[in-house]
Amino acid sequence: MASSDYEVIVVGGGHNGLVAATYLARAGKEVLVLERQGQVGGAAVTEEIHPGFYVDTVLHNANMLRPQIVQDLFLKMYGFEMIEAAPLLFTPFADGSALALWPDPEKTAAALAALSPEDGARFEAYRRMMEAFAGFLERAMARIPPDVGKPELGDAGRWLGTAAGLRLLGEREMYEFLRLVPMSVYNLMQEWFAHPGVQAALGTAGIWHLHQGPRASGTAFVLLYHALGHRAGGLPVAGLVRGGIGSLARALVAAAEDAGATVRTAAEVREICLEKGRASGVRLASGEWVAAPVVVSTANPYHTFHDLVGPAALPPTFNRAVGNIKFRGAVAKVNLALSGLPAFRAAEGADPTLLRGRIQIAPTLDYVERAFDAAKYGRYSEAPVLEATIPSLHDPALAPAGQHTMSVLVQYVPYALRGKTWAAERERLGETVVNTLAGYAPGLQEMVLQRQVLTPVDLEEQYGLYRGSVYHGEMTLDQLLFMRPVPGWGRYRTPIGGLYLGGAGAHPGGGITGEPGRLVAQAILADMGE
Repeated sequence: MASSDYEVIVVGGGHNGLVAATYLARAGKEVLVLERQGQVGGAAVTEEIHPGFYVDTVLHNANMLRPQIVQDLFLKMYGFEMIEAAPLLFTPFADGSALALWPDPEKTAAALAALSPEDGARFEAYRRMMEAFAGFLERAMARIPPDVGKPELGDAGRWLGTAAGLRLLGEREMYEFLRLVPMSVYNLMQEWFAHPGVQAALGTAGIWHLHQGPRASGTAFVLLYHALGHRAGGLPVAGLVRGGIGSLARALVAAAEDAGATVRTAAEVREICLEKGRASGVRLASGEWVAAPVVVSTANPYHTFHDLVGPAALPPTFNRAVGNIKFRGAVAKVNLALSGLPAFRAAEGADPTLLRGRIQIAPTLDYVERAFDAAKYGRYSEAPVLEATIPSLHDPALAPAGQHTMSVLVQYVPYALRGKTWAAERERLGETVVNTLAGYAPGLQEMVLQRQVLTPVDLEEQYGLYRGSVYHGEMTLDQLLFMRPVPGWGRYRTPIGGLYLGGAGAHPGGGITGEPGRLVAQAILADMGE
């Protein structure tokens, strides 16, 4: 028996689902959001890992969240606050030196010059190039992709305007952008900078969450992609959120409910129901059926089409394409409750605010490539690439007085281990991460009060990230724009009438951007004639 009917059901209460629900509800639609977990947020949650210690359990960086969404949905009014952390990035080196990148471009250039005068002199030209290219890409990614098979007049006009924006960069810059996109981030950094530490500090973002090394084609595009959203001095801001990243989900819930949407947690969707080939609602794990003529899934494409719809209801060619999406987990997460503040050798005697932004353990791009070599053969590296934050430094409410939390993303970590299981290796991975950090911050091991280790398998089982893929499918050049999630279906619609895909597996892709949610709402309203 059906419960109260709605106009739109959103499957998944992650940030994209909540963004979509808020835009739709503000347009006057009756919207229901269904989240299987006991809390909203998806992979953007803040949880207690030890009494009094709160940490961003999976993702900890919201720098890619579109400023337009923050403004449109009045998120600041609901308590969302991005912290202006400086430095943006602190990366220590094995010899005890370090490099910090700052919101002030001149300060960053001076820091680079201390390592390499040549690199310091080149930074301003690099910054201007990346700022211009990121601005263009931001405009392109903020549009529904064109249907290359059946282009619509309005879409063609909008995309012609976007293409004209590329030309307006200047002819030389236009060709440079087209040259950059398929490059490896390794080659890009080699072209611009001489010092290996500078190359790693500026270039490692090109491989985050990818099962690819820095020498892989297209990683320069991923570097540019990570510069979308909030930037300072041409570089991504640290993206830390007051109260933890879960505050974003709480603000979105408040905005959605104020707009009239209904949000239910502990409501797992087991089936997207069809009637005469169209979506007609969903069936929950409890057996409850909820009717709606429009269903938006923000789950990953494999779960959406294979589990919730079922291959029998879809064209064989579409099923084959979904089966060919690359879902290759590359990261794990280690969260720490600490008795004090880690003492990094490179920051000894310095202001601890050096640790307020992101901390990156990736001394050279060759180091990064060697870490990837292990993952290629079903192992995790004994010298992993790490991106860490200490959120309690800028938000003391996240830990008891004088104590701290530390959030560490670990790369590269394969979903499937060769000859071993994650049940047996989980804690050894945690030890490897702590020992790697202790190589730069001696004594860290003795500070650990609690350690939480989430492997790619844990990310799949607990947070719905199929095969541990944080992006819901890799951000490779063959899985972007009108090819995301699969070629021919990049406009949020699916072969099932009334069923839309609006999560990270849709355009423009992964990361905490909110854009898939905003754009799928736009597509639905257009189909409704609004």
